[in-house]
Amino acid sequence: MPAPETQTPKAMPARQGLSSAEAARRLDSEGPNLLPGSAPKSMLAIVRDVLTEPMFLMLLAAGGIYLALGDRGEALFLLGFVFVVIGITLAQERKTQRALESLRDLSAPRALVIRDGQEQRIAGRDVVRGDLLVLHEGDRIAADALLIDGQLEVDESLLTGEAVPVAKLPALPNEQPLASVGATAASAGPPQARPAPSGGSAAHQVASVGAAHIFASTVVTRGVGVAEVCATAAHTAVGRIGADLAATVEPPSALQQGSRRLVRTLGMAAVVLALAQVLLGWWWNGRTLLDSLLSGIALAMGILPEEIPVILTVFLALGAWRISHQKVLTRRVTAVEALGAITVLAVDKTGTLTMNRMAVAELASASQHFRPEGASDLPEHFHLLAEFAMLATPGDPFDPMEKAIQQFGHQWLQGTEHVHDGREPEFEYALSGEILAMTRVFASDEPDVHLLATKGAPEAVADLCHLDDVRRLAIRRQVEAMAERGLRVLGVARGRWRSTAPAPDQRPPWPQSQHDFDFDFLGLVALADPPRPEVPAALAECRRAGVRVIMMTGDHPATARAIAQQVGLSDRPDVITGAQLEALDDAALRERLRHVDLCARLKPEHKLRLVQLLRASGEVVAMTGDGVNDAPALKAADVGIAMGERGTDVAREAAALVLLDDSFARIVAAIRQGRRIDSNIRKAIRFTFAVHAPIIALVLVPTLLKWPTLLMPVHIVLLQLLIDPTCAIVLEAEPEDSGSMERQPRPVSDSPFAVGPLVSSVLQGLGIAAVLLAGQYWLAGQGWASAQSRTVVFGTLVLCVMLLILANRDLSRPALRGITTPNPWLWRIAAAMVVLLAAVLGIPWLRMLMGLALPGAEGVVVAAGLLALCLVWLELVRRAGRARKIA
Repeated sequence: MPAPETQTPKAMPARQGLSSAEAARRLDSEGPNLLPGSAPKSMLAIVRDVLTEPMFLMLLAAGGIYLALGDRGEALFLLGFVFVVIGITLAQERKTQRALESLRDLSAPRALVIRDGQEQRIAGRDVVRGDLLVLHEGDRIAADALLIDGQLEVDESLLTGEAVPVAKLPALPNEQPLASVGATAASAGPPQARPAPSGGSAAHQVASVGAAHIFASTVVTRGVGVAEVCATAAHTAVGRIGADLAATVEPPSALQQGSRRLVRTLGMAAVVLALAQVLLGWWWNGRTLLDSLLSGIALAMGILPEEIPVILTVFLALGAWRISHQKVLTRRVTAVEALGAITVLAVDKTGTLTMNRMAVAELASASQHFRPEGASDLPEHFHLLAEFAMLATPGDPFDPMEKAIQQFGHQWLQGTEHVHDGREPEFEYALSGEILAMTRVFASDEPDVHLLATKGAPEAVADLCHLDDVRRLAIRRQVEAMAERGLRVLGVARGRWRSTAPAPDQRPPWPQSQHDFDFDFLGLVALADPPRPEVPAALAECRRAGVRVIMMTGDHPATARAIAQQVGLSDRPDVITGAQLEALDDAALRERLRHVDLCARLKPEHKLRLVQLLRASGEVVAMTGDGVNDAPALKAADVGIAMGERGTDVAREAAALVLLDDSFARIVAAIRQGRRIDSNIRKAIRFTFAVHAPIIALVLVPTLLKWPTLLMPVHIVLLQLLIDPTCAIVLEAEPEDSGSMERQPRPVSDSPFAVGPLVSSVLQGLGIAAVLLAGQYWLAGQGWASAQSRTVVFGTLVLCVMLLILANRDLSRPALRGITTPNPWLWRIAAAMVVLLAAVLGIPWLRMLMGLALPGAEGVVVAAGLLALCLVWLELVRRAGRARKIA
């Protein structure tokens, strides 16, 4: 069946719309046009979450025990740190919230409205009731509205589940806008003969209202129109759906899920070992019940790596914020995790590799050619070709090629009888998967005779003209010659059709297919779209980074090959077309893709199949797209990337990333940032496990060996004040590793929580623990008091935190060489360590509270010796790890 009848709207009359003052008044009184959403977490909720964390429950338990036993100094000190930690958490939460709010502001949809008689582009949140929306193909409608001019086809699948676009006609003269379709369960219908039901779902209500009503969040797939807004925000049809979605939380990434499993496992282990520690200390070691309880709490605090959820939350959120500085908006934070593992980048040609500024570069007939450069007028021979190319194109097109055709015709045919502005087709056959051509049917001066204007793929238009093999071969050679120069070629034809209407006032029965007409082939229109200047360098960087780039385009194979050669995408000349792809099963296509980088003449379903097949083959796929039809493939990719300037709203919403300036180089910058974020997450996790190992050992081993307690909960709290900001701030700010874009992408299975990476970290910590325990044993043998030896061990452990930072910044070089690599927070954390030690040892009541003593000169020398041994151990672990990798 032919496509539904569509017409190009008449020139729209001048409209004033609302005044700016009235729009501001309505915005103030009715509120912004925002769907119900989750409000930022309140301070009370943040405090509640902090207090229910296992780590802080243990801290409260320790403080409560001290308080119950009358030791108010220790109790107040521990409980005071609860408020310190709450303050740090509040600051981190607000920093993350500000980053996410700035991302939401960037991603807010925009709308074209008429105010004060002028078209203005405003944020979707600023649209108010009574605004006039100017709608084009690809726009996502900002609010419920009544179409008052033009004609549209709208995809309402978001509300109704029906994939077929719905035709929208201007409102009847006496038709009034709906006050609201989605405000209540019983929505009011229009007062005409198209009532809405008195209840039911939003989908049922939308399907039941008049054809002039359009709804927020639906997408214009065809046409141009003007609509008057009648409902905004929660009063729209989608508003009720938005209320249900308000509490929906973005699903955690694979990395976050893995970390939660690990933390749960370690949490259970902490409870079991803490109980064992209490029993051993009380029964085996003869300690008091108080000392045993505090020792058990200290052990549990040492085992729990509560920094890991913080690392992932903060690193991914701030990573998205950093990527936004590269003009890449992250719509789904979990995509940041996949950026560092991308192995295949599937890109469209038009607008991604090229400028998307189409212009007619050449006209060709069987015997002549015309190029605009340097020409003063268009030869008469080509007037008919240009005229019917314009007639076959909407008067106010959305497609860049159609815009170029209209601009060319108006430039070269101005003042002739070949320009027909405002002429409306009576019927239109849309481009389809079966026939890659579109035909517009116009009335003529002769009764019952219609003019046909057709354009499309040259082979499809030649087929409609029923040309003989000789003429088809000649056209194909012309097309290939043009395509080899990077031109995109369309065929143009005209036809005449005599209809037989059943009655003078009725329309004729239109033929079922364009093949039922007779056409005359007029010639070829070739359009040029030059490559973006930054693309060759960006593609070269992708190759060095081990990211394979595949072109997926609907263009002619020769055009795809020519552009690929110009930008240096691939040296392999082979191209696979959509038709060839359909003839292959998945196994054969997978084998073919190993040797082909160019895919041409693709339909949307072909792109989706290719993306799914690449992912099934173990590739991590990023894909660019801009159209409504690209949305399924964008959503199927690991990282969907939409164009921000020319992309449709539906493509942007299906994608995980949005390029705000449509520059291909931004994709490479995002991959670079993704690798940096992935590397820093791994550094922070290595550091976390390395720093917890000696804490656990220094709590557990003295109990087993019947030594005096070395670390108490208060000591671990002080260490956390250094460890937490190190993870969340210092290592997050680490610069990009040298050569990060010179290595292959990390395997998908390469988790930072895998045994291999963690073994090295645990070995770092265990070696430090062994050195410190040996030092404690030697000091006890020399007759040192427990407070003095505890001071030496604790002070050395604090300084070892700094050593572990330096060691895990870059495993390819010794720890001390990490001092030279700039990091704005590194020296601040080092200064914090010095201040901490000075305060603990220099303030008498604090020193007594923590069970420490002044170390004296001998203690400083011993601590320096232990620190040097720890440094030697870290270097041995590093060299052993490098040797294992080389082997």
